Amino acid sequence: MDHHVVFMGNSAFFAQKEIMQTYGNPDVTYGWWAGNSGVTNRSGKFIAAHAAHTGLIAFGCGAATLVELAGFDPSLPMGHQSSLFLAHLASVGIGFDDAGVWTGVGVANIAIVHLILSMVYGGGGLLHSVYFTGDMQDSEVPQARKFKLEWDNPDNQTFILGHHLLFFGVANIWFVEWARIHGIYDPAIDAVRQVNYNLDLTQIWNHQFDFLAIDSLEDVMGGHAFLAFFQLGGGAFHIATKQIGTYTKFKGKGLLSAEAILSWSLAGIGWMACVAAFWAASNTTVYPEAWYGEVLQFKFGIAPYWVDTVPGGTAFLGHTTRAALVNVHYYLGFFFIQGHLWHALRAMGFDFKRLLDRTGPFGIPRTL
Repeated sequence: MDHHVVFMGNSAFFAQKEIMQTYGNPDVTYGWWAGNSGVTNRSGKFIAAHAAHTGLIAFGCGAATLVELAGFDPSLPMGHQSSLFLAHLASVGIGFDDAGVWTGVGVANIAIVHLILSMVYGGGGLLHSVYFTGDMQDSEVPQARKFKLEWDNPDNQTFILGHHLLFFGVANIWFVEWARIHGIYDPAIDAVRQVNYNLDLTQIWNHQFDFLAIDSLEDVMGGHAFLAFFQLGGGAFHIATKQIGTYTKFKGKGLLSAEAILSWSLAGIGWMACVAAFWAASNTTVYPEAWYGEVLQFKFGIAPYWVDTVPGGTAFLGHTTRAALVNVHYYLGFFFIQGHLWHALRAMGFDFKRLLDRTGPFGIPRTL
């Protein structure tokens, strides 16, 4: 059997998009490893992939948390052990007793919940992949048909975007309310305390430029509260509104495609990873030294990187949790941004195969 997936879709879609995604070949085939080819125009399969991916993430988090907890040595600093997941839980106040002492209580419960949820998400992925319709526009449920994929239809795309923003807003509310009711770890007092958000718009605006130096948990929660309001409002706006006026090239006509949206997603996650790297390297309010290890020193060789300022300990090849977290985030972010550039250029019609026609071995230009 030929292990290739034929890229199926609406012929009108290909007529408009073939130069952007198939280089003029409407019958293009992709290898089995090109997973996107099987979901690009099949929203049901697209949802299945999302659910299954979420299940994998939940399983990885739950399993890794149990492994870290089993090997945790309370006589050593957490940041000098393999304790990435424990550090995140400790930062939000999970694992402490009533006196504010780290005991690890509740950590195993969180891990097990993640493992259970991984099965739920995996089951959802299987249902959408095997049982439910492969394309939501063929569904018998009217509400489900609204989530069909029409990449060059701004009304369809803004409707789906709105629902994503609602989920982000709810997640921010959950975090803010968790800090207000349960409490999170405050390195200034070395204990868990309840934190009320400071919704000072002037302060939030100023922290755009000095966020690396934020030293107030109230300001951190205020920023998340503002994001919650902003994202919920944006979500409602995108769901309720449609394209205003004519859909022109200025508004993205002819550019909006699966490839373009993938490129923007990669740009967003790449940018966030790089910002997180710079923040985690030096900020000890959100990333306490007690859990992540000491602050890092910025270096630049062939590429930027961060090094420990003290001996790193027993894990991550002798580096602290902070060093591992920061460097992995930065380099993943860097490659995500390269993926953004690749897919953005393809979305604009650039044919990378032309580079092979104009260069010889090792990229040396051929004689014109």
